[in-house]
Amino acid sequence: MSDRWFEDYVVGTTAEHGSIRVEEAELVDFAQRFDPQPIHVDPDAAAAGPYGGLIASGWHTCALMMRLFAQEYLSPASSLGSPGVDELRWLAPARPGDELTLRTTVLEARLSHSKPDRGLVRTRIELLGPTAEAVLTMTALNLVLTRPAG
Repeated sequence: MSDRWFEDYVVGTTAEHGSIRVEEAELVDFAQRFDPQPIHVDPDAAAAGPYGGLIASGWHTCALMMRLFAQEYLSPASSLGSPGVDELRWLAPARPGDELTLRTTVLEARLSHSKPDRGLVRTRIELLGPTAEAVLTMTALNLVLTRPAG
């Protein structure tokens, strides 16, 4: 990934970034540790349940999204973290074998009034499933350094 600075996050820009595969072993391991519901950890119970098979925990889906967001959208040269997210929604299940793609839209980019070396970038995030339907949506706010002078 190339370095990106606050000035590179242009309002209205929409882009797709990379993909990541939902691996069954990781899905089950994550759920056993953090969300041990039968629909996430027990293939037989999940097959008989409302989704007809194993599905990823929503929190695992968030972690997969974050991997793409950090690797493909944010820049290690300028990212200063995030004060939070809004409007997190899980719209469809992510299943073993699915390839998920990150789509971002820059909603807002404004310079900090108190710290002029950085700005706030508000991004609409969609994690798209194999048929391009959104499995996850959210709005993220990130602190991003401005391009250094020189």
